[in-house]
Amino acid sequence: MIKECVEAGIPKPVYYYNMSGFFVEFSRDIYNLEYLSKIGLNERQIDSLIHFKSIGEIINSEYMKRYKITDRTARRDITELVEKEILIKEGEKKSSKYLYRNRNVR
Repeated sequence: MIKECVEAGIPKPVYYYNMSGFFVEFSRDIYNLEYLSKIGLNERQIDSLIHFKSIGEIINSEYMKRYKITDRTARRDITELVEKEILIKEGEKKSSKYLYRNRNVR
């Protein structure tokens, strides 16, 4: 099951059990156009999340280059993605990178 989910590009299933039985929960990927459009992101943010998805991280300098924007604009966009808990910041200052969360939407 896990292999099939990975090949299909969706999150791995979550397995759990309680007193009434064993359960498998499947979720869809939050990094899709439909979901990202609903949560109030700008076009640049949506495009970047979909574009950088295969890499699994966004680096400020690459974001700036791709959209031909200033450092300040890039930081503002990316900070909003961190505040909305779509990305996780790792590192400090210029060595920072922003990782994709392993989050799903049911």
